[in-house]
Amino acid sequence: MIDKNARVLLIYTGGTIGMVENIETGALEAFNFSHLKSNVPEMKRLNFNVDTYLFDPPIDSSEVSPQNWQDIAKVVQDNYEDYDGFVILHGTDTMSYTASVLSLMFENLTKPVIFTGSQLPIGKLRTDGKENLITALEIAADKNESGRPIVPELCVYMQNLLMRGNRTTKVNAENFSAFNSPNYPYLAEVGVDIRYNEKFILQPDYNNPVIFNFRLDNNVAILKLFPGIQESVVRSILSVPNLKGVVLETYGSGNAPTDQWFTDALQEAMDKGIVIVNVTQCLYGNVEMHRYETGQHLEKLGVVSGHDITTEAALGKLMILQGNGKTPDELRRLMSISLRGELTARS
Repeated sequence: MIDKNARVLLIYTGGTIGMVENIETGALEAFNFSHLKSNVPEMKRLNFNVDTYLFDPPIDSSEVSPQNWQDIAKVVQDNYEDYDGFVILHGTDTMSYTASVLSLMFENLTKPVIFTGSQLPIGKLRTDGKENLITALEIAADKNESGRPIVPELCVYMQNLLMRGNRTTKVNAENFSAFNSPNYPYLAEVGVDIRYNEKFILQPDYNNPVIFNFRLDNNVAILKLFPGIQESVVRSILSVPNLKGVVLETYGSGNAPTDQWFTDALQEAMDKGIVIVNVTQCLYGNVEMHRYETGQHLEKLGVVSGHDITTEAALGKLMILQGNGKTPDELRRLMSISLRGELTARS
């Protein structure tokens, strides 16, 4: 039920949705936010209040930084008591990274924070941006019979699907169905009606306040395995100065080479206090290091299972936990359990 008295803050950070085409070069360039509003007259028909906040200059999502994440979170914090929900317009290239890290920066979120964007600028005739924007705003204003938000968590809404933000990944660079939530059910599916899957939606403790965690430590790296990877490549990544956490992208159910040099390199890194988290390269499925010998040796070393977490969420989670001063032992424990629904731990 849309609350007619609801107030939603629309935060424009940048992205294709608010861009226009340069007539001379054909390149997409950021435009004034008024361009967005003038191309969506349907916003005037919404029966609840929508205010806007503009990042100036807009952020190109391929250049997004931890400082940008902190700035976006600060806007939500500063306006949290004044609005019933938030819609954040963001470029699709790194939307899953931003959604994942912000979901972990917001503890006990009690209001909807919905990320959306588009594959085509909103001024284009076939744009996907209008429907994404209007529906995201409606979801942010939607409440249940008790007057509480139906979706009090951070989500991504794209092309008729509402997904938990820290479960998403971008799967297509061209199609409108650009995002998916491979290992967690959709929170809502949109057609003629918005059909919520309420049993999968996180519920906060309304007796306690939301907590905003702004400290981030980006001394992290991603090490993606491939056949033929050289020892020098692995060691160069693991020897980065001040490195604290590594997302190790492995094969299948969490498997990796058993070469002695590879095992030694991981062991030496962990002896220095670097936490290594095992995340599968597969879009679907779960890390189960006990299944094969090529995974068992990682488990014996003390590599942490990321279960079914995405690389985006694992990276953001390391940054948050490291930023909050967690020890390597605390990191290993917390990386293997769910904090905001970002993974499903299996025995």
